[in-house]
Amino acid sequence: MSKLKIAVQKSGRLYNDSMNILRDVGVSIDNARDQLKVTAKNFPLEVYYLRNGDIPQYLNDGIVDAAIIGENVLVEKGNSIPFIEKLGFSSCKVSIAVPKSKNYNSIQDLEGKRIATTYPNTVRQYLNKNQVNANLHVINGSVEITPNIGLADAIVDIVSSGSTLFKNGLKEAEVLFTSEAVLAVSPLIPSDKKTILDKLQFRIQSVIRARQNKYVLLNVRNDKLDQITSILPGINSPTIMPLARKGWSSLHSVINEIEFWAVIDELKENGAEGILVCPIENMVL
Repeated sequence: MSKLKIAVQKSGRLYNDSMNILRDVGVSIDNARDQLKVTAKNFPLEVYYLRNGDIPQYLNDGIVDAAIIGENVLVEKGNSIPFIEKLGFSSCKVSIAVPKSKNYNSIQDLEGKRIATTYPNTVRQYLNKNQVNANLHVINGSVEITPNIGLADAIVDIVSSGSTLFKNGLKEAEVLFTSEAVLAVSPLIPSDKKTILDKLQFRIQSVIRARQNKYVLLNVRNDKLDQITSILPGINSPTIMPLARKGWSSLHSVINEIEFWAVIDELKENGAEGILVCPIENMVL
């Protein structure tokens, strides 16, 4: 039977998040950290552990069929590679940073300046789009130190919390784009592997929905049901069940995490009692 070959970053935060989502979709993998390839026990899947920057080439060449990879890496090294799902983790920004002591008004301030980066293609595209000429220094290691040692006037790098910039006397000046982990696909994926990928994507979508929602149970007097159900739409509509206590019902529903506390406050104001909140493992639609 054919097996889908999927690449993940071999170390770091993206590795951990990638393995977590594969586990959450029910894929069982026994992997030692020194292995470069493992086979799932219960799903037609082979996992390849690769350097993040090498993954786009493996996708382009059809060595792997799919990958969990940062969108920022695709922008830099694999613009022709499509992705089919944003995964909602490993979020970051690709940003311009300058020394805290420098004024920064717009991208035009970088005209003729020196920029250190590990993302030269991304930076060139952005500079060309804004008609700015600057000198790029391609750095394969930490770029944050380059302004302090006089190698660059600014840097372009990924920013998560911003703490690394702060420690190195830098400030975020401009965001080129935001990025998160995505499920990318090789342009050469065979049709039989595409069928397996569709099944994996379906499972991933169910897990992502579950992470974005919470299951809520609450009690309410029957004369307030209309008010409460108007607040709780659920997937289609709330589930309503009578309680042993006369004149009361129990409502079960789903609340999007973004709206969660605002909805809870409104429920309480309209007479909801005994509100119980539960995490959701999967949401299969």
